[in-house]
Amino acid sequence: MPTIEDRTSREDFTEAARTWLQANVPTRWKENRGSLTEHESDDIRHEWDRQLHRGGFAGLSLPKEFGGQGLSMIEEVIFHDLAAQEQAPDGLARIGRILTAPSLIGHGTEDQLARFLPKILSGDEIWCQGFSEPNAGSDLAGVTTRAVKVEGGYLISGRKTWTSFAKMAQRCLLLAQTDPSAPRHKNLTMFMLDMKQPGITLSPIKQASGLSHFAEVQFEDVFVADEDRISEEGTGWQVAMTTLMNERGSVEATSRYVEIRSDMDLLLKTLGDRPELRMQLEELDMRVELVHWQVSKAIDIDIDSPDFFRATSIMKVLWSELWQATSTFGLENMTPETADHWRLQYLETRASSIYSGSNEIQRNIISERVLGLPR
Repeated sequence: MPTIEDRTSREDFTEAARTWLQANVPTRWKENRGSLTEHESDDIRHEWDRQLHRGGFAGLSLPKEFGGQGLSMIEEVIFHDLAAQEQAPDGLARIGRILTAPSLIGHGTEDQLARFLPKILSGDEIWCQGFSEPNAGSDLAGVTTRAVKVEGGYLISGRKTWTSFAKMAQRCLLLAQTDPSAPRHKNLTMFMLDMKQPGITLSPIKQASGLSHFAEVQFEDVFVADEDRISEEGTGWQVAMTTLMNERGSVEATSRYVEIRSDMDLLLKTLGDRPELRMQLEELDMRVELVHWQVSKAIDIDIDSPDFFRATSIMKVLWSELWQATSTFGLENMTPETADHWRLQYLETRASSIYSGSNEIQRNIISERVLGLPR
């Protein structure tokens, strides 16, 4: 299998990644994505996680001591750029790689890193994210799911909603309230909960597209061990902020860019010869490259700085609204060959301005922390 251990130059890395992608991106995905069933799509995406690991392209920017490749965010962006050109799928291990892994590296123990990171990077363990609740979506500090201390751990009770990949996840990165009497933001704790145990009830949420990647999850006295708590009690808000910055940040934005670039290429391929659509296509293509530019610019910002936090909000608004715009344009101008794809994409992208922090919240952050406007 190809490895990247000895690739020291960006040129070598780029050529190796391009060659690997050309040989490994599933033809079935590239040619039939719009007609695949949800089960077929999930199977391809899960196998893609394993292919990335076997090829040496999982966890590119994660430190080697934690199972990553020890490269920089620049290599992450290069790889995702090339993946977009080759119309590669997005794996199901994204929550583990993009959200859990950085949160563990920032706040976890050596034992936790050793136990969880290898399975996350190999694609063998799928994670879901237990943040949003029916009455606490954008107001994440208002979660009411309780974690009650018992001998050896905690009992989790409550309800989470819009939980991506819950039906296939082995683990959940879960935010719960451990001390109702503590001040807001200091009453929360982050856990890594085993999803394959009694007391968990899943209710799949059927999306407008007909897919069911989300679920509502009910927890009734579900046990989580002390050793599966991330950091100390009451520090859940700080851990969650690390998670959210990565959810909106450069790796996630680059991953979304892969999908948007693929959609844009399809628009150009199928509609590029229609003069009446030329200006609209050029404008959309320019916006796609603006997202690319913003991602590339964010690479040079220290992830712990306020500037990075601000940049993630800007990127979230840019890529989510662009993705909706491209799918709307595709739906309005679809051909018989692309009809299935654009119907699915249009319905799938309606939620992109809501998850990862709604765009209304992001605009509040931008207005207050970037533009300095009064509250």
